[in-house]
Amino acid sequence: MSAWLERVVRDDPAAPGDWLSRFVLLRLLGLVYLMAFLGLVEQGPALLGSHGLLPLDRFLDEVAAQLGSRGAGFRAMPSIFWLGAGTGAIRAAGLLGVALSAAVLLGYANALVLAVLCVLQISISSVGQTWYGFGWELQLVETGFLSALLVPLLDGRPFPRRAPSAVALWLLRWLAARIMWGAGLIKLRGDACWRDLTCLDFHFETQPIPSPLSPTFHALPHWAHACGVVFNHVVELGAPFLLLAGRRGRTVGGALMAALQLVLILSGNLSFLNWLTLVPILACFDDGLWRRVLPRALVTRAAAAREAARPSRAQGAVVAAAALLVAVLSVAPVANLISGAQVMNTAFTALPLVNTYGAFGSVGRERLQLVIEGTRDEEVTSETRWTAYQPRCQPADPDRRPCWMSPYHRRLDWLLWFAAMGSPREYPWAVNLVAKLLDGDRDVLGLFAWDPFAGVPPRHVRVELYRYRFARPGAPTRWERERLGPWLPPLSRDDPALREVLRREGWDQ
Repeated sequence: MSAWLERVVRDDPAAPGDWLSRFVLLRLLGLVYLMAFLGLVEQGPALLGSHGLLPLDRFLDEVAAQLGSRGAGFRAMPSIFWLGAGTGAIRAAGLLGVALSAAVLLGYANALVLAVLCVLQISISSVGQTWYGFGWELQLVETGFLSALLVPLLDGRPFPRRAPSAVALWLLRWLAARIMWGAGLIKLRGDACWRDLTCLDFHFETQPIPSPLSPTFHALPHWAHACGVVFNHVVELGAPFLLLAGRRGRTVGGALMAALQLVLILSGNLSFLNWLTLVPILACFDDGLWRRVLPRALVTRAAAAREAARPSRAQGAVVAAAALLVAVLSVAPVANLISGAQVMNTAFTALPLVNTYGAFGSVGRERLQLVIEGTRDEEVTSETRWTAYQPRCQPADPDRRPCWMSPYHRRLDWLLWFAAMGSPREYPWAVNLVAKLLDGDRDVLGLFAWDPFAGVPPRHVRVELYRYRFARPGAPTRWERERLGPWLPPLSRDDPALREVLRREGWDQ
């Protein structure tokens, strides 16, 4: 057993190595981090700022009051924002993340830089409330933590004189396997359409934010959709086992998993989820593959670094300790995977270093859509003309083509998709959103494609519920829609009901 384990985790001296693999992996991680922190800079003030939709400073005060102290709050939700959570602090953290992630993307990455990025991501994902309640936020923490084990503490050059740790690469492959199994098992245990091979008949139309290619995928015949479901099951449930089948099996397994992620990137706008999932998958490919596709200059630099490589006992000890920690923390996620009551996208510890994942355990059969409308009319009558606010990527205007968003993440757009399947009572931030639009709040208006009232706030705002479908080929519009009724009735800034909700939630400041 020990001999087999040694063959699995140690580099084969005759193997091509993983210097180029590390280079490519870290560049993609830098891109994902950049998208995540650009989103915090652009959207953070409107979503979490002191006058945002869900103010972070007020939230932390409430947590501290409930738990008895800010120290107790920090232990439950580790975050640098306990030191300050105003709009300026949020923007500063985002700008620091942008600067460091841009450095990683451009080729500079050491363990210190990656550790700071990981701390920033933990800080915002722990306290970001519903805006950060997505599985890929946890996944970015874990991916960033493991990737920091691939590089020296201080040497940030693209090809430092430290070989990539074979153990760290296996920890990334273990992450890729858990991501796949989590997604595959939640589908088999969840919606029956994954078992009768019909989920893709609906998914491309009803997913959170369709892409320009989503209508094409949706228009494919049922047999093509059924084959897609089968391919999904084969990849998510079977391909991870190939990671233990030697270099060739590992390459095949990685290629299958990467192919699925590329299809998902093309067919929808799942934020940076699939781009991020590619990061640990890239650990399946060694330099024998990358030498064939990367520029000769990079290949030459990697070869020179390998020749000059020097081992580091300190780095080896750190990686070994991290591997032991991952092994211990993996017990709960593995138990969850084999449990009949599997949950997805969950951390089992305050520091989310090893988590459980999953996606689309259920698939909607129809697309419910919220359309936010305003008017400058003093009184609302049957003759009132309403003008719609257009989200950046969510459908509203039936003539508007679906947009490209991935790997960027527009958080309000995603939450509007969830809210359409619920009620204002379940999504109280939507009431604050209406109030901000009535005030003409510039930060909140920046979350939309444009201001339909050109800087003069409307007198009333309402939210209507529609059912949307992709228009038939050749139709004059991109979408067909059917009004189902009001989701929020017309509200004015002096409406007593609106003022009461804002007062109760502490949003009337």
